[in-house]
Amino acid sequence: MAIERFDEEGVVVIAPSGRIDTATAPDLEAAIGGAIDGGARRLLVDLAGVPYISSGGLRVLLATAKRLREPGDGFALSALAPEVDRVMRLTGFSSILACHPTRGEGIAALRAD
Repeated sequence: MAIERFDEEGVVVIAPSGRIDTATAPDLEAAIGGAIDGGARRLLVDLAGVPYISSGGLRVLLATAKRLREPGDGFALSALAPEVDRVMRLTGFSSILACHPTRGEGIAALRAD
């Protein structure tokens, strides 16, 4: 799995590509943790390049949401592939985490908070 990082309009975007499973979830966790430890308080995970996410990946997303819950913080997901969206809905994560259709909409929502 490859992970890119962008700073867009005051929002840090983490964009993984490839499967997020037990083997790769720690890489995503490290990328997100590095961004937060570096001062990021508004974070968008763009999942456009992710065709599959396992429970290990879901755990990383939930842990991130718990870290970014202070006033002024923001965390969201964007561009979920159909299978990832299905997993989010079946697990109830789509009601816990903000999910946006596009990266631009996710950034706009985080900037508005």
